[in-house]
Amino acid sequence: MQAYMILNQMIASKLAVVIRGDNQTMAEKTADACVKGGVKTLEITFTVPKAIQLIEKLIDRYDKEVLIGAGTVLDSVTAKIAIISGAKFIVSPSFDKETAKLCNRYQIPYLPGCMTINEMLRAVEYGVSVLKLFPSQSYKPCFIKSLHEPLPYLNIMPTGGITIDNVGAWLEAGAVMVGVGGEITRPAKDGDFDKVEKRANEFQKKVQKWINDY
Repeated sequence: MQAYMILNQMIASKLAVVIRGDNQTMAEKTADACVKGGVKTLEITFTVPKAIQLIEKLIDRYDKEVLIGAGTVLDSVTAKIAIISGAKFIVSPSFDKETAKLCNRYQIPYLPGCMTINEMLRAVEYGVSVLKLFPSQSYKPCFIKSLHEPLPYLNIMPTGGITIDNVGAWLEAGAVMVGVGGEITRPAKDGDFDKVEKRANEFQKKVQKWINDY
């Protein structure tokens, strides 16, 4: 039931922002800016130094307001550390069966990166409910439509290359949600967190408009 409820929240918001940073302070300010911009789902990657500390800090700050998950999780050991620290979901660049089993055990959603139909079907066999199409810039939105012809039950979250101009096309094609990184967070590298907030808000409004129109 827990995994079901978390996934419902993620899918309802449609937008997950991937948080990276050269240091914990930069990543924290980026996350705060995204929340100010209206984002309800944040993926804190393990490429951020002291990522666990940041995940715990953001959970304490936004527990009732925002879903905080862990990204760039490469193995079940890292996944367990993240889950114990309070991460509400686990995201990986590729599929790992031990991570899938661990997340099933703790009823935490696992969203692994997949590129091929074989990878997707294998992940589903291990209980994965939402598949991360990564890197999605290698595809066009119509890929999801084509995929859904033989496999209409697959839930796809494209990540990588999602822009303010094409996010509507991906959702229209059948994506249950999208993952966005640099298109929102890139100004953080220059210390411009106000611009991060602005971009996050623009994305959020675009996604909300699609939801309302749909």
